[in-house]
Amino acid sequence: MDDVTLRALRLLEEAQAGGAAQVLAVAEAALREPTGEICDGPAAMHFARVVALTRLGDLRAAIAAADLMLAAAEREDSAGWRSCALSLRADRRLRLGDQDIAEYDIEGVLRDLVSAETALLADEPDPVIAGNARTGLAIGYAKLRLYELAAPQFQAAYETTCRATHPDNGNRAMWLCNLAELNLMWALELYQVGQVAEAEKHTTAAEEHAARAVAEASGPKAEVWRLSALLFAACARADRQDPAAAAADIPRYIALLQDHGVERRQQEMLLCQPFHAVALSRSGRPDEALRVIEEAVTALSSDSDWLISAALHRTHAVLLSANGSGDAVPGLTYGDALAELLWRQRHRWLHAAVTMQSYDVLRWQHERAERAAQIDPLTGVANRRGLDNFLQNLTTSAATRQDPVAVLVVDLDRFKHINDSLGHATGDAVLRAVAQVLTASVRKGDFVARLGGDEFVAILPGADSVAAEQVAQRTVSAVAAMTAWRAEVSVGVASGSAYTLGEILAHADRAMYAAKRAGGNRVSGRRPAS
Repeated sequence: MDDVTLRALRLLEEAQAGGAAQVLAVAEAALREPTGEICDGPAAMHFARVVALTRLGDLRAAIAAADLMLAAAEREDSAGWRSCALSLRADRRLRLGDQDIAEYDIEGVLRDLVSAETALLADEPDPVIAGNARTGLAIGYAKLRLYELAAPQFQAAYETTCRATHPDNGNRAMWLCNLAELNLMWALELYQVGQVAEAEKHTTAAEEHAARAVAEASGPKAEVWRLSALLFAACARADRQDPAAAAADIPRYIALLQDHGVERRQQEMLLCQPFHAVALSRSGRPDEALRVIEEAVTALSSDSDWLISAALHRTHAVLLSANGSGDAVPGLTYGDALAELLWRQRHRWLHAAVTMQSYDVLRWQHERAERAAQIDPLTGVANRRGLDNFLQNLTTSAATRQDPVAVLVVDLDRFKHINDSLGHATGDAVLRAVAQVLTASVRKGDFVARLGGDEFVAILPGADSVAAEQVAQRTVSAVAAMTAWRAEVSVGVASGSAYTLGEILAHADRAMYAAKRAGGNRVSGRRPAS
């Protein structure tokens, strides 16, 4: 993890702890450092800015900030930050839609989440960035109650912490707790649609994840995660083998967490109450069960999670009905019908997301195959097909046809001698090294390809002959300075307008042969083609 990412993640923690205004100022100052413009800063700092703006309640600004983060991730070619930007934007769009129905766009939210998941097919080498990307996806899917899609993302986030390069900060237990909580939410919704056997499978899964979290809790917040896991495990037992112990453990672990100075989020506390009430009722304590659920219903607010709210009201109605209250029956009937409609809606969203995923994966596989077909497998630079595509785009674009362009044709000197005296394996290694040197010598945005054999070409859009000869001389010097083998190159340089690119290539090729005739290990240039 680089210093910028580490600093951004520290700012993220500070924003979440209540310092959003200060974090926003620091992040924006850091973003302006490269060019003076916020848009040109690193993706990691855009991440901190998005979170700070969200914490300050400006969701529209947070969405715009996520767009800037996405652009930065594209510049940096970072799969992880691209995924984070898309899932952040999806989450903020979802929140904005909750506040303003005119902004509600479930298709756009699903599209961002699926695109965020597809971005990670390219793999993210930094486990911390990958963990944040997976967590963003999991949270987005979970908010839409797409549990089948959220669970694998939490699992993948957990697995990133198992990499040797990941710091031991307690996140393993955190993600296992997230999996336990997700399965409890899943069970609540299944209970509401009468799928009791399926619900119990998920309370069982919740207990298993919680038990692993207890065993793997580490880092500075180990005891907090251990108690959280024990709380979720107690909730998971409420409807199964040991309701009496669950009825005692749920309030006990809540109290212990509060003793540790942890004020659990209202959603988490309310999530535990249906399970607590059920445990009390199954233990033969119906009056206490009603008291617990009525207190929880009273604690509901306008921004409470609707699923937990529905579960509390349904549990309340079930307990009242069990106590002989006829007034609860109509409400229970209406609630069950509504739960069934919402369950069907969930499945429509799930179907839409899975369909989008299938199309995205197919498109990504096609694009990867197309890219592979344009890459030289030995050196990793473009092959002749990749070069032809690049040249076609450059010469047919109205925006670039009149622009200057320079060409370098690079050929290894006495390469046959290297192959004959040192072997073809060494010859291949020299070709790879020269390709790396040439790629490092050109400018950002330039194009390098292997024409075949020991010949390479570099296309420098926007460059004149002076800039091109500087790149060529760097290449010659860098190859000659290689210590593993004695190798040299001859480089021909030509420049002109893009629409004359065919002539420029021919001039550069002739210039390369002129450099060889002069003894090699040098640059030879041609006049600009007009």
